[in-house]
Amino acid sequence: MSEPNPIPKRRRGIYLLPNLFTTAALFAGFYATTAALNQRFELAAVTIFVAMILDGMDGRIARLTNTQSAFGAEYDSMADLISFGAAPALSIYVWSLASLGKLGWVAAFVHCAGAALRLARFNTQIGTADKRYFQGLPSPSAAAILAGFIWMCVENDLTGENLAPVALGLAVATGLLMVSNFRYYSFKDVDLRGRMPFLKAIVIMLAFALGFANPPVTLFLFFAGYAVSGPLLTLIMLRRKRSERKI
Repeated sequence: MSEPNPIPKRRRGIYLLPNLFTTAALFAGFYATTAALNQRFELAAVTIFVAMILDGMDGRIARLTNTQSAFGAEYDSMADLISFGAAPALSIYVWSLASLGKLGWVAAFVHCAGAALRLARFNTQIGTADKRYFQGLPSPSAAAILAGFIWMCVENDLTGENLAPVALGLAVATGLLMVSNFRYYSFKDVDLRGRMPFLKAIVIMLAFALGFANPPVTLFLFFAGYAVSGPLLTLIMLRRKRSERKI
């Protein structure tokens, strides 16, 4: 009587390539924190944007190489909490909010806690949420608002103490928007391989030129506008539903 074939053991391990980009994004967030502690605020802000680029690449690489995993998703969330929660919160606290005392660190904590709650909620909604929209402001966009504001002010020789009330408002607003129910367009349904009108191509070229001409101002205004788009989009969608019910 022949013995049954042994069940092959499941190989343990993690996918290397996408997790390398996640680790690089985590390092960028950690480096931004150390730069802020050493009063190098412009470097801290730029490094947060570098973390954004790396964070956007790891998921795409995982999908292209078919190396998605539960570990990668959880690791990405942990890295995002450092890069887009703790790093921008600490940067804006050291640069500006420390002058406000307890009120300053509370505002910085609101941003950090908002990022943690936003990421936790996102993980629980994977597979059920509409991929065309985000619920709440994405944590990278919230971090970009604070980093862009710091970078813009440092470039124009504006001190953090004089702008502490504005920094406080931004930190609290980004934290609350991340945990809000406002819907933000995700751009995931944009077909990058398809054709586009020539006029649109010119507009994109001009946008790139404007961005390179003054990156801090352009990035801050872009992500601030994106933050405002959430409440506007939600309001438009609610009005459409109400009009459809009346019909």
